[in-house]
Amino acid sequence: MAISVFDLFKIGIGPSSSHTVGPMRAAALFVQVLRERNVLEQVQRIEVQLYGSLSATGIGHGSDNAVIMGLMGEWPDVIDPSQIGVRIETLRETNTLLLDGRLPIPFVWARDMRLIDENLPFHPNAMTLVAEGENGELHRDTYYSIGGGFVVDEAQASSGVADLDRTVLPYDFSSAVELLSLCQKHNLRVAELMLANEKVWRSEEEIRSGLMTLWRAMQDCVEQGLKHEGILPGGLNVRRRAAKLHRSLQELNKPNVIGSTLSAMEWVNLFALAVNEENAAGGRMVTAPTNGAAGIIPAVLHYFMKFSEVVTEANVVDYFLSAAAVGILCKKNASISGAEVGCQGEVGSACAMAAAGLAEILGATPEQLCNAAEIGLEHNLGLTCDPVGGLVQVPCIERNAIAAVKAINAAQMALRGDGQHFISLDRVIRTMRDTGADMHDKYKETSRGGLAVSAVEC
Repeated sequence: MAISVFDLFKIGIGPSSSHTVGPMRAAALFVQVLRERNVLEQVQRIEVQLYGSLSATGIGHGSDNAVIMGLMGEWPDVIDPSQIGVRIETLRETNTLLLDGRLPIPFVWARDMRLIDENLPFHPNAMTLVAEGENGELHRDTYYSIGGGFVVDEAQASSGVADLDRTVLPYDFSSAVELLSLCQKHNLRVAELMLANEKVWRSEEEIRSGLMTLWRAMQDCVEQGLKHEGILPGGLNVRRRAAKLHRSLQELNKPNVIGSTLSAMEWVNLFALAVNEENAAGGRMVTAPTNGAAGIIPAVLHYFMKFSEVVTEANVVDYFLSAAAVGILCKKNASISGAEVGCQGEVGSACAMAAAGLAEILGATPEQLCNAAEIGLEHNLGLTCDPVGGLVQVPCIERNAIAAVKAINAAQMALRGDGQHFISLDRVIRTMRDTGADMHDKYKETSRGGLAVSAVEC
């Protein structure tokens, strides 16, 4: 399995990579297949079936609306988020879906959007799309949104090969031990090794340009988060805090506070809150490696930018490349899906990735980098995914701020050591996988356990 940095970091929309970005991509792919089979013009009805976690929390995560947008031919990286509500309202009023954005077909929400309380075997995030014509079924397929916006169809799932990319990489690795061995053998830093692998797909200029585009999208997301105020959608009446906190931090003028550890921590909190509030509102953001954990990696990089005397474009590139190396290990050997292993797979993986990225640009050896990632992930083990109301708000928004601070601390601790650590990064990733397998389903993005149900007592 070959995974690119651009697989882990993708521009999309909130509030969820697995429940919003993935379903929209799946529906758009379904339309693409209908077009390739030359049956698109024959479609007279589409039925949407959401299973498992997509059924349990799909409404709160916008899965139903995301599928409709995909059927209308939209893709998460280019859609205008502000138009989704208007177009959904029009569809509900007219009972008409513009398939591929141009072909009107009947769509009765209560009949054609089905939520099925059943888990399909391959993955909890499952959906089946059925297209019918005048003489019956034209095509159907089942898609699995496996976390981070990654989607596989039934054929891929049945083959047991979730990723069909079999690109041969110059420095392929599936474990931290292999990664460290390659770095030592070829005298490479982690970022250098990752860059060499990425060149299999793109030129170095394209890689650097693409990563800077991702960084600008993250910066834009923070800026939007600092502008907007009010109540987040969904019914929990959660108030945005980033804009007010930003004003408060700008007004600080005490010399014993500015530049202190406490002040720095508050800025990290601010950056993470801004991103995750935008995500919760369905805004434009970058999956990193998921939407639910999207504030951690940009918050740590913003921290570096704000408190470093010298910052270069190379720092940004190296940060993303090194973070992606750890993300690849988490995805290959465990999961980044909250529906599969709980929030340890989302926030835990993102914390480890951010710690690795920061360690790299602060001059860590490959061994220290892996130590930073291990510390970051180790202290998120067992973290459940229990969003109140099925919304990516409580505890998700604050959880990103806490994890961003953890990532910085993990990098600092690792840099004070020699890279040797009692428990290896590989063992911690395997523990995350095993813990996720043992975790009850009610703690894995179904909103049937933990804080999601205890909140009603308040």
